[in-house]
Amino acid sequence: MLNQEIVEQIKNQDYAKITDEIENFLSEQIEKSNAKGLILGLSGGVDSAVLAYLCKRKFKEKTLALIMPDTAITPKIETEDALKMISLTGIEYKLIDIQPIVNEFSMYLEPNDWAKGNLRARIRTDILYYYANAKNYLVLGSSDKSEYLIGYFTKYGDGASDITPIISLYKLQVRGIAKYLGVPEQVIAKKSSPHLWKEHEAESEIGASYEEIDSVLHCIFDKKLSIEETVETTQIEKSIVEKIVQLNKNSEHKRLPAQKPDRE
Repeated sequence: MLNQEIVEQIKNQDYAKITDEIENFLSEQIEKSNAKGLILGLSGGVDSAVLAYLCKRKFKEKTLALIMPDTAITPKIETEDALKMISLTGIEYKLIDIQPIVNEFSMYLEPNDWAKGNLRARIRTDILYYYANAKNYLVLGSSDKSEYLIGYFTKYGDGASDITPIISLYKLQVRGIAKYLGVPEQVIAKKSSPHLWKEHEAESEIGASYEEIDSVLHCIFDKKLSIEETVETTQIEKSIVEKIVQLNKNSEHKRLPAQKPDRE
């Protein structure tokens, strides 16, 4: 049975203070970069919804959201939820179906559903940077701390951005700040998914719940506990703790600059 005290420690944050800190960070980055605004991909999930709600508070007139479903696989409800975020925030948006682009690539590539899923993420990033270049906007990354630490993102896809406003927040904390900002409960509570292929769900693919993932990461990285101490503290099966730690190790290359040989 998962230790709920650890879960509450993670969730119990001053979200008003965190919101102010992120808003100040965004202002500083815009000024520092001499940019004219901010651009984000809006999926209908909680991470990108939080970005949209953060932007609407002080940057509403200089924010562009791109909704980029692949209509062959993206559930209709996801696009509907993304459009609902637009109606609630009032920020400018563009709706672009990437299915024709994916199909065009597929004409020249050998079939591989997993690789095609990551291709979808990279196509979305290319489109974000197209408009970022055209408008002199900064691309906002939607990675949270949980997914960043276990490498649950596409390298040079959704892992590519100019600034990452919520990367210091675990998924449970993203849900907490979403509630503080007024994101609809149906978006906060839905199962997370990058929707890179049909019926794609994050927790099913990872093999652990976000309560387990965040508890393990919090103990390993914030409390500096060993695997054995983490098992004892969280009451999570050792195999799951070891798996999450291994995901972090295996994905290290995603968080580092491209490696090069040492030369004297």
